[in-house]
Amino acid sequence: MRRLTIAVPLLAVTAAGALSAGPAQAHARRPGPGMENCTATACHFDVPPGTYDVTVLLGGGTAASTSISGETRRSLLPETATRAGRPVTRSFTVDVRTPEGEPTGPEGAPGLDLAVGGSAPALAGVRVTPALLGGRGTARPEDGRTRTRQIFLIGDSTVCDQPADPYSGWGQQLPQYFRKGISVANHADSGESTVTYLADPALFPAVRTLIREHDLVLVQLAHNDKTTDGATYRANLETLVAGVRAQGGEPVLVTPVVRRWFNADGTLDNGTALLVNGLGVDHPAVVRSVAAAEGVPLVDLTARTKALVESLGVEGSKALYLYDEKRDNTHTSVHGATVYAALVRDELLALGLVPRALVRVG
Repeated sequence: MRRLTIAVPLLAVTAAGALSAGPAQAHARRPGPGMENCTATACHFDVPPGTYDVTVLLGGGTAASTSISGETRRSLLPETATRAGRPVTRSFTVDVRTPEGEPTGPEGAPGLDLAVGGSAPALAGVRVTPALLGGRGTARPEDGRTRTRQIFLIGDSTVCDQPADPYSGWGQQLPQYFRKGISVANHADSGESTVTYLADPALFPAVRTLIREHDLVLVQLAHNDKTTDGATYRANLETLVAGVRAQGGEPVLVTPVVRRWFNADGTLDNGTALLVNGLGVDHPAVVRSVAAAEGVPLVDLTARTKALVESLGVEGSKALYLYDEKRDNTHTSVHGATVYAALVRDELLALGLVPRALVRVG
């Protein structure tokens, strides 16, 4: 059985400009900073849509292990172990928006909602302050605060903030790999193709207005371009790249995650697994070609996920997908999405697109 401790803080976490919400559940012990906004397992802050820095104090009088998620099941802080009497502070930046999950989904609850998890959670204090947007995430203004760089995600159901278990997109798990100073704004939407993402006013036309100079915009669209011909698919990718650049953003093309569809020889060398549609359009090949022609950084997630799935084999790779739960070889489990998000993180680091100091590794 999981135990949770609301710990008496051993050091203060305070700052001018801290935001607070309405009255919350009373605590038997003296609450730490910000804990008036928390119950035993969750915190709520009445803030408008925007980007916020969150600092948490973890630990207490006994050994603990705590993770933080928020909004629509986004992983914001990986499980963090603390020793008895040795609390630690951790910080991250979170995107608060309406709708809070998929752009065409329900609005969700207003404000910022955080959930406290882990095998032995102990949250001692929490502070929420508005992030300072703009720049590459390393420039410091006069007040010493780090400017936040946004990472926007454009994609489909394999990327999006999935509303319910057992599904999870890799974009839903990506925030946990970044420290304060980088925010992941996941605007991926289930069922979308390059055609529909460009056409729907709630999708690219809306995302485009949010992009600031030097924001990264990762684009992974292919799974639903089943009837899109090669010329149209290529043109749509070029339109997305041009639209991001027109706003001062920096596009990054991402080849699609593979489907778990094995040949008899244990490989994924077939059109179903590697996203070749019924018209013979090899989506990953087109993405690679556009990236090279347009001088756009490429995250070859097809190659990375293919290598991983094949190395795990028919049985070992089941846990990455929802095979056992749904006989689904396309959509990932929470575990699979977490593993694939780590692959994306690693590629962004290797490409020099994010500062190593703002990345959580291991």
